[in-house]
Amino acid sequence: MTDAIELRTTPLVEIHRARGAKMVPFAGWEMPVQYPTGIIAEHQAVRTSCGVFDVSHMGEFEVTGPDRNAFMNRATTNDVGALGSGQLQYSSILSKEGTFVDDCTVYRFDDKIMIVVNASNRAKVWEYIVDLKGGANVRLRDISDATGLLAVQGPRTEALLQPIATIGLGGIGYYRHAAGRVGGVDCFVSRNGYTGEDGFELYCRWRDTAALWEAVTKAGALPVGLGARDSLRLEMGFALYGHEIDDAITPLEAGLGWIVKLDKGAPFPGLGALRAQKERGVTRKLVGFKLLGRGIPRQGYPVWSAGKHVDQVRSGGQSPSLGIPIGTTFLPAAQATIGTRFEVECRGERIPAEVVKRPFWDRGSARK
Repeated sequence: MTDAIELRTTPLVEIHRARGAKMVPFAGWEMPVQYPTGIIAEHQAVRTSCGVFDVSHMGEFEVTGPDRNAFMNRATTNDVGALGSGQLQYSSILSKEGTFVDDCTVYRFDDKIMIVVNASNRAKVWEYIVDLKGGANVRLRDISDATGLLAVQGPRTEALLQPIATIGLGGIGYYRHAAGRVGGVDCFVSRNGYTGEDGFELYCRWRDTAALWEAVTKAGALPVGLGARDSLRLEMGFALYGHEIDDAITPLEAGLGWIVKLDKGAPFPGLGALRAQKERGVTRKLVGFKLLGRGIPRQGYPVWSAGKHVDQVRSGGQSPSLGIPIGTTFLPAAQATIGTRFEVECRGERIPAEVVKRPFWDRGSARK
């Protein structure tokens, strides 16, 4: 027998348990998948009011030193040089083959850069960027274990948080960040999100996370688990590592070419591979689809087109907001157009599906 892997926990683990959350292993962490309210109620709370997610398991790396901006421009695919202090951007870190090491968010401050990565890829990405450092005059610090993170999302978020915030939340634009206090806790606040709804990310000291959570929930935010987080991001068609993106998929195939600046003048890993792929054209593309028959498309279900097995369901489920079964998959490039019909094999039965426009849910409150 082998010893069970010991799961890591966030500062809120006892709070989650006390609230009756169903705890599950996720990316090496013990995390709440849902509370007694249930996934549907949590999902709808974010769509109509305000929910709060514990995402303190995410990885955060800090980059300081004179070469920090140039170094991060070489390490990531988007253009860090286009960011001003107080701005952030969605980006990626690629292998030399042009496939995803991870997707990430890059924050620019006056005197540093912070990069936020997926919990499952934290160790891998850290090793990767350390190897990229070379002779760059930068200091790299993994600050993940010192950083707590709450995502507060929903159309009522600003109204609920403003009374407990010392910073004018309305002044934080989309993909912007600013420092202040929320619920008496020092933190910096960004406005981007992963649900399609307006909201904020609250970064604080690890030891202050519980106090911040209590202040936010007391203000009216409903605790939300990973189950609803997944259904919310699927309705938006947002990528999740291990699903729509992984180490065998390029940004051009995943429809994320907009986060890759091929001509920014910085030779990031995978640049040559992506230029070559763009020139010859991709052979497959990520699409969103809806099932036309009865069934629920689950991750891993086979996908068939023109009688051939072409891929698998990357993400799928019943959309709580739309009331229909939806999912994502890769199709041959020539077939990856809206209205194309194919089949998803659900429990041994091939069910018709149709390519539809993403996002599936287009009535969110997120600022643009």
